[in-house]
Amino acid sequence: MPIRYGERLIEAGPTASVGSVTDSHDNAVAETLNGSFKAELIEHRGPWRDADQVERAVVRWVGWYDTRRLPPEEFEARHHRPQAPKRETAQ
Repeated sequence: MPIRYGERLIEAGPTASVGSVTDSHDNAVAETLNGSFKAELIEHRGPWRDADQVERAVVRWVGWYDTRRLPPEEFEARHHRPQAPKRETAQ
């Protein structure tokens, strides 16, 4: 995977901001994203049958992460919001 990632970066032609090409370990944002990816998808949704299954799961996860995932601040606010007490229903 790192080799294909590096090749893709070379094709896209981005400018490196920190570290060397294909080295995201010095970049805190990329490192955080990589950690989330590993924890939320790779480690908790296996076992994986083959590379194709992983590739499809990665595409779905990135789509969710980019479009439907709550920003951390909103997630925390919702998580810590006091819950309204449940009403008991008359029977």
